[in-house]
Amino acid sequence: MTRGFSLIAIGALLALTATSTFAAGDPASGKTKIATCVACHGNDGNSVDPQYPRLAGQYADYLAQALHEYKDGRRSNPIMKGFAATLSDQDIDDISAYFATMPTKLQGLENHIQGD
Repeated sequence: MTRGFSLIAIGALLALTATSTFAAGDPASGKTKIATCVACHGNDGNSVDPQYPRLAGQYADYLAQALHEYKDGRRSNPIMKGFAATLSDQDIDDISAYFATMPTKLQGLENHIQGD
């Protein structure tokens, strides 16, 4: 009985730790920080130019990871690296949360440039 209770307590502690580790950004604050993003990705994250990815509806964790990878050089794109370099961790979380809340207009991959 004690062992079962201990396992439940440890599981609860791990769940709480994981939840606080991946703190969500604030979409309302993110909306105020996207001025640079909209030139390529659109106000709502649904770029009309197929060379720029649609950000709307993507997972916030994915968007944040991508921005961190541009910022630290793990992803190579000179334009995105320059933009991401100016963002704080909180800015990245907020911007990612904003675009994650926007509805995507992507129905399929028709008319979009595909990678190699």
